[in-house]
Amino acid sequence: MRDDVEQYLQILTVERRLSEHTISNYRRDIQKLINYAEQYSLILWHGLNTKEARRFAAKLHATGLHPKSIQRILSACRSLCHFLVEHRHLSLNPFVDVRAPKAPKTLPKTLTAEQLSQLIEIQADDPLSFRDQAFMELFYSSGLRLSELCDLNLTDLMFDQALVRVTGKGNKTRDVPVGSMAIKALKQWLLQRNNLPLKDYDAVFVSKWGRRVSPRNIQQRLKHWAKKQGLDINITPHMLRHSFASHMLESSGELRSVQELLGHANISTTQIYTHLDFQHLAKVYDQAHPRAKKK
Repeated sequence: MRDDVEQYLQILTVERRLSEHTISNYRRDIQKLINYAEQYSLILWHGLNTKEARRFAAKLHATGLHPKSIQRILSACRSLCHFLVEHRHLSLNPFVDVRAPKAPKTLPKTLTAEQLSQLIEIQADDPLSFRDQAFMELFYSSGLRLSELCDLNLTDLMFDQALVRVTGKGNKTRDVPVGSMAIKALKQWLLQRNNLPLKDYDAVFVSKWGRRVSPRNIQQRLKHWAKKQGLDINITPHMLRHSFASHMLESSGELRSVQELLGHANISTTQIYTHLDFQHLAKVYDQAHPRAKKK
């Protein structure tokens, strides 16, 4: 059984070229199915049928997991079972019609332009503060994911073209524009970077020890600066990405362009950003509608 799982994960790594982080998530989610089987003395794979798959989903729901987490786990199990059917370990995929409860739709939390300025415009006076200002500028300038920012190499920076090359989900690369303020902050940081005991020479962002910065480190520094800059908000890297997407869409209305910038494979993922605040809508209405203009 475990050999089958390892073979499946190897295929995801080699053929689909998924990242180590994604493979780790698959492994963790599939382990929940294995734990369930051990708890109920279920023989995998022959004892796995649609009834057991539904009971597994119900047990996940009973633990209080968020519907989106259950969706992800069931998706991993469905994909694994598809592999098992192909290799004749199962006759049918028991997870085909098993669905998680619907998650309530929530709009992503964003910051206003004023709040972003308050966060980013810090008084940088040492290498780490120059680094933090650079990654905050880049987050908001280019809408990067946290993993994408941490994985950046020096060769990905194309200052002459005002672009950064990003490796996103599924190891897909895309070139994203970088604003002038972010370029300025990056150049200042790269000068300061040389003052650190470098060990990971390729990495754009490194820790005070000179190693590639970790996602956890970035998250902690954002919380540090939010508090120091007087923002009583739990600011996360994804919030800066949301703010980038929302502000770009409000200004341009170009959903397809924002999709490309964010690296979304499906435009339905980008459509969550089509919400506009009422003040913006009212302003557009007043400017555009013939019967709204005052004589």
